[in-house]
Amino acid sequence: MEQKTLERRAVLKGSAAAIGLIGSGASAAMVAGVEQASGDAAQSPLPQQVVTAIERFRASIPPNFDPDYVEKAVIPFFLTSFYEGERPMLPMIGVNFSKENALPYDLWGLIYHDWRPTPEEGVTVFLRGLEKRGDNNLRKRIYFSAMTPDLYKPMYGAKVTAFFDKILDQQFANKPFMRHYLDYYFDLYWDLHLGVTGEDIPFEVRQIGEAFNTVLAYRNPLLPITHDNYMKVRELLDFLKSWIDDRIGDIQSGKTKNPEKTMAWYWLKNAGDGSHFSKKDVVFECFHNFVALSQWGNTIFGIMSRLAEDGGDPAVRASFQKTMGGNFDNASGAVFPPLELFVMELFRVISPNGGSISAIHDARTTAYGASPQQKFGVSLERHSYISTPHTSTSLDPAHWKNPNAFDPQRYLAVPTSAQINDDKCRQIGLARCPFDITNFEVKDGRKANITNSGFGTVFGVVDGTSLPVCDYAGFAPFGFGYRRCPGEQLTIHVFEDFLRKVGRDKIVFRKLNLANPGRVPIGPTAVIQDDLGFSRSA
Repeated sequence: MEQKTLERRAVLKGSAAAIGLIGSGASAAMVAGVEQASGDAAQSPLPQQVVTAIERFRASIPPNFDPDYVEKAVIPFFLTSFYEGERPMLPMIGVNFSKENALPYDLWGLIYHDWRPTPEEGVTVFLRGLEKRGDNNLRKRIYFSAMTPDLYKPMYGAKVTAFFDKILDQQFANKPFMRHYLDYYFDLYWDLHLGVTGEDIPFEVRQIGEAFNTVLAYRNPLLPITHDNYMKVRELLDFLKSWIDDRIGDIQSGKTKNPEKTMAWYWLKNAGDGSHFSKKDVVFECFHNFVALSQWGNTIFGIMSRLAEDGGDPAVRASFQKTMGGNFDNASGAVFPPLELFVMELFRVISPNGGSISAIHDARTTAYGASPQQKFGVSLERHSYISTPHTSTSLDPAHWKNPNAFDPQRYLAVPTSAQINDDKCRQIGLARCPFDITNFEVKDGRKANITNSGFGTVFGVVDGTSLPVCDYAGFAPFGFGYRRCPGEQLTIHVFEDFLRKVGRDKIVFRKLNLANPGRVPIGPTAVIQDDLGFSRSA
């Protein structure tokens, strides 16, 4: 893609731009709106400190950055407001905190050509408000139909264990692990989604995945590495969508071997008439999961760091040894077996996703009549978001007597999603369940339905047996209620298999103490020194 030279005059100019720059959350559209409204009116001189701030901002933007990137990514990044919400006492997020377009505005260019929400090109459940998902959170249920825990062992498990066998092979011992993990990660990613792996994955598809993850990891739009990878994503986006569309066609036609071992197959089978999960949406989910599954990198690094023999967490190592020394896959009448409890506790303390992002809007437009912006006829396109915290909620002493202790047994004493019904809600002190409990029968040949708890948490019932999750606010790494991540149980099973491999092969993790370890983007806002490796104990 040809690079255009940015003329600095295009970044910010005049008093109106200064108002936008120092305001709270206005977009570049605000600048244009204010300039148009002000016309040729005389403008007051700016305070020197404001002029200095503007000049410093303009000087910080490299002159070779693409002008559209500056306008649509850099400026919105600095004119967006983020707020931290309260820690929930119940595992829910109110519907006034919406998922509709709840993506930081500077990132829209990674998924849409027009740098803005364009749902007619396809959309993900993660960016749809509840009111646009169909009855009873239908879109979420269709998405979740590909990830119910009964599918893991027969459909996905062999792919995952083969991946861990490959990356933990002895030939890779005592070498930086995370760069090596990322080199093979997309083989597993596309095998799970579309049944494609190895040489059947085009170079361009691997390249856009790596570029996408690099943008999410570095995040700062002023860095050349962020700019270059952002523009690489935009360059390859059409190629990626076309390739995914063709592979979905292969699944539909039967060309793909064992199509029932792909996520896309379940989305196609359970989409009904497609009004809430079209083929374009299936394509979109396949690449939007770059965001969701990229957190596996954060997680595996967090697990290795805690299990490391030098500098790890003694309590985590002791708990792992105790777990693997027993019958770790036998629940003994409990809801969760010991290894699953251990992985759940790892996620509580690692918390690779720090919070649930919601889009929020100026209440003056609903509670107090027209906003001042509307009154004066000025288009102020502000972008504000609030994050309901996962990490601090999981560690809140209001939820646990010993929140800082590593204790996998804690989940045996709190409710599951199968237990949150009208009786339980009344016991808590509510008049009724906040969400009606309904069922969605899958259409993929299984005797299964997707139901929900009274808090809105979606979970599966297969052959009459509930497969619930821990539905308690103190277990927050996957979010809350109707907003909870539908990939939770799949992800937990993936890391159970990782730990089975570690325990069975007596793998240990250690620092390599490299003089100049590489910097590796392993997940959202996470760029690490790649100085951990593995070996096998005697």
